[in-house]
Amino acid sequence: MRTDTTARARLAAAIALIACLLLLPPAVADAQGQVHVVQRGETLSSIAARYGTTVQAFVQANGLSNANFVWVGQRLVVPGGGAAAASGGGGGGVHVVQRGETLYSIARRYGTTASSLAAINGLSNANLIYVGQRLRISGSAASSGGGSAPAAPATGAVHVVQRGETLASIARRYGTSVSALVAANGLRNANLIYVGQRLRISGSGGGGGGAVAPSTGGTRWIDVDLSEQTVRAYEGNAVVRAMVVSTGTSRYPTPPGRFRIYAKYPSVTMSGPGYYLTGVPHTMYFYRGYALHGTYWHNNFGTPMSHGCINLTRGDASWLYSFASVGTEVVIHW
Repeated sequence: MRTDTTARARLAAAIALIACLLLLPPAVADAQGQVHVVQRGETLSSIAARYGTTVQAFVQANGLSNANFVWVGQRLVVPGGGAAAASGGGGGGVHVVQRGETLYSIARRYGTTASSLAAINGLSNANLIYVGQRLRISGSAASSGGGSAPAAPATGAVHVVQRGETLASIARRYGTSVSALVAANGLRNANLIYVGQRLRISGSGGGGGGAVAPSTGGTRWIDVDLSEQTVRAYEGNAVVRAMVVSTGTSRYPTPPGRFRIYAKYPSVTMSGPGYYLTGVPHTMYFYRGYALHGTYWHNNFGTPMSHGCINLTRGDASWLYSFASVGTEVVIHW
């Protein structure tokens, strides 16, 4: 008898628990309908653009105190439960940013302008896009350029030769000719190129994963490759010096884009979240508080370590400080 009573009690408790669970409101999504989990590299602005809503709507729906602060793994209620923009469709499409692309090369691909894409996607800086970012394309642009055709010709791209490529295949990719590539790069033998060689593209779009070089021949400029953790100093298309560096971490990324050095200091004091550094040598600012500078507090070059600046060895920083002047272009890319 006691065993039967215990079994009935357990069954009744289980039924009550199930009933409670069924009566509970849905998880975080609740009436709003959808939850977005923040991914690496996303901002509230890019998330809002993805769902066709505004930053302010996200702030209100989630009770955020700071619209500039979201973290990887954070669960955000999507205002109105809007679904992410679907690719294709009559109202336009979505382009997922690939390594080496810029807003300008994407705009050329779809027959629109960088300013138009920036406006559609709520971008405050046309130079700041990242791999994996989803960009909305206006309806007319999406219908005209959605395929994988090469970008429309525009001068100044640099292509890094990959395994298995030939000069002919590279020329086809950029809609130019072998002879034009030979002339642009001063090649003696069109059949002799090597993996890692950087080829200037005459009249090409920038879809090949390289930096966009300044248009003036012989001009000094600085190439920062975030994927390789390298800095190369150029005079025109010739590499003068290559250096291993440390750029920003995923939490504090170095912004990709095209900038110019606007200030130079032989020594500065830098401070921020968790650090206070005096006597930072040979500092050259290129965007807001972002700079190329010498580094004495670590020797782990080749690995992202900074709060967004570009860390060089003290020797490389001293050399680059002498090489570059205010106004020197700095091209940062993946």
